[in-house]
Amino acid sequence: MSYQGGCFCNKIRMSYSGEPNAHVLCHCLDCRKISGSSYSNNLVVPENNFKIVSGTPKTISKVADTGKNITSHFCGDCGTTLYRTGGSFPNAVIIKAGILDDPEWPNKNIPKGELFASERVKWASPIDGAAQMSTMS
Repeated sequence: MSYQGGCFCNKIRMSYSGEPNAHVLCHCLDCRKISGSSYSNNLVVPENNFKIVSGTPKTISKVADTGKNITSHFCGDCGTTLYRTGGSFPNAVIIKAGILDDPEWPNKNIPKGELFASERVKWASPIDGAAQMSTMS
């Protein structure tokens, strides 16, 4: 199965195939800031199953809360963060689930884990049955 997605202005398009290695929410401060939200919904896919279909993302890198470098890939025109890469997920791409074209994808796919669960905003409840991790591991 193949999935397509893109930025808000649609100048950058990407796709991935197969099943993700993981589907997790992340509550760390970095993910809050990069998503402009209270947490981020992430798919971790093997880099060999991921491709940019059109456009060229810009990047910004920093040392993440894990102490490892992370790079955000975003649209230079509309600012949408599309995916992230870094040392915590070698040989993988962390796709932001909100960029997927299928509006029903989030309803059909419940995250299996929550990273930095101890940093979850107090009004958000844990996902039933999802692993609750205090860090990346």
